[in-house]
Amino acid sequence: MSDSGSGIGDELGAQGARVRALAVLRIRGRALAVALLPAAVAVVLLVGGATGRIGGAGWDTARWVVTAVAVVVLLLGGAVAAVIARARPALSPTVPVTERAAPDLYRLVRDLAERLEVPVPSAIALTPDCDSWLEDRTHPAHTLAGGGRRRRIPAAPVLVIGSPFLWWMRVAELRAVLAPVVAGTGPSAHPDIAAARRFVRGLDAAVAVTSRPGRGPIRRAAFGFIGGIARLLLRSCAEHAAQMERGVAAAGSERAQAVDYGLRIVAQEQVGLAYAGWDRLLTRVALPAWRMGRWPSRLDAGVVSALTELSRRDRLAEGFTSRLGERPACDLLEEPGAVDEAASLLAARLFHGGPAEAGPDWSPVDWQQYPEEVVDRKWRTEAARLHRVLDGMGVRRSVGPSGATLAPGPTLARVMDHLSRRDDGTGGTNGGPGGTGPGGGTGGSGGIGDALAAGISAELAREEAANPPTPAEVAGDALALWGTDPLPLFPLQPPRTGRELLADHVTAMVCCSAVDTAGAAPGLDWLDGPTLLVDGERRVDLGGHVLSLVEEGDAEPLRSWLASLGVRAEKPVRLV
Repeated sequence: MSDSGSGIGDELGAQGARVRALAVLRIRGRALAVALLPAAVAVVLLVGGATGRIGGAGWDTARWVVTAVAVVVLLLGGAVAAVIARARPALSPTVPVTERAAPDLYRLVRDLAERLEVPVPSAIALTPDCDSWLEDRTHPAHTLAGGGRRRRIPAAPVLVIGSPFLWWMRVAELRAVLAPVVAGTGPSAHPDIAAARRFVRGLDAAVAVTSRPGRGPIRRAAFGFIGGIARLLLRSCAEHAAQMERGVAAAGSERAQAVDYGLRIVAQEQVGLAYAGWDRLLTRVALPAWRMGRWPSRLDAGVVSALTELSRRDRLAEGFTSRLGERPACDLLEEPGAVDEAASLLAARLFHGGPAEAGPDWSPVDWQQYPEEVVDRKWRTEAARLHRVLDGMGVRRSVGPSGATLAPGPTLARVMDHLSRRDDGTGGTNGGPGGTGPGGGTGGSGGIGDALAAGISAELAREEAANPPTPAEVAGDALALWGTDPLPLFPLQPPRTGRELLADHVTAMVCCSAVDTAGAAPGLDWLDGPTLLVDGERRVDLGGHVLSLVEEGDAEPLRSWLASLGVRAEKPVRLV
């Protein structure tokens, strides 16, 4: 696109945003007019009565009624306005990056703003997500310094950058991705757009404030009324505000086409790839560690390994690894390791609800320690839970043909024997201990598997109740700016079903047995998370055999798999 075409598109987008901003401000003006209308009528009647132009008993009654209504409306309007003005808009939880900590990154953003002829962002912060945006932090509640003094309100919004971008993208790619975002500071500086945004954010904050629980009946009624007015105004502004933001985004995109336009196409492909790898890293690798009370301290560095592995496996990603010879964007930071650790801890808070600081039960873990300290511990914890549930259900230890106990400790054979028993449809079993009919029976698909899954779910619920999560609001915690929203703010996965939990626990028991009796080892796969290594190679064929046992009660596929690896199912394993 030519420069003239880009300029015309930029102007059209900005003009549309200003038109929508004026529509939002007109709604604000109408609300103010409605609040002042009874007062204006009361003033007319009072002045008319004082000058003798409006007299009579009927007018006197109307005058006092209208005056009383005006006072009530003014008080209510003042209360609504005060709540909207004083409500603190939510801030995105981020890791602040000072210019001293990243002079090269600030220089890159400043050069971008100069080329785009827009105001320079007032500061830079990182978010543990694959996104970038501008955030207005000019509300007085966000600019208070220590001792009650107020800082100078910055003229431009803060640039928030997705931390995975810094580690995966090259410097030129990051500049191309940030160009349309930085270009948005131009429309943001327009007075009408800035005023409209402040009004909408104030309404949103007021709705959040009035929705907080724990108030008495009188305060709840008062805040309920104020919240209703704020919601009404917010609904009236919603469409105009959305169109305004689309116009601002369109204007920024058009203006940014003058900067690295060709590279932007390649960079956008990297954004999609980064999102895919980041999602896999969080759900498959980080989440198991978080559930164990550990948080990987180098998530952003891990995303490079995950995306490199994805590039190796996915033919659509061929050629991306050749980029790794270029300068990574994380080189723009003075201490990338410290920034990565802070972003990793914040990611654990946002996506899992972990504590705000490291502690004895919430400690960091390096990638080199992950297999031993997370994978092995996870397997043994789940195996121990599985056997506790079996003990509670009165399931006997594995027995031989003569009825004698083969091993006094927890064994994989005990689990397999129990799940492969035949269910007679009434909650009982046929075939005796370890007995199966043709095809391995139907124990896992009937009441046996369901009862064991329910027991595991109940045991997990008891453990979670005994160790409640850290409260969302802590004094001085930046996440308290989100109000009373519970953590995690962005849960990664829905709650697991009983059958999923049962399959996970049986898999853990199999892995423990393989490690203890066949020389296997815990490992880390960057895309699939905890994995079993046999002779240094990861085994990906275990899941199907476990599902045959859990869902169909057929233990034969798993027995054959174990025999091929030399795993002794009758040998006890070490538990935590």
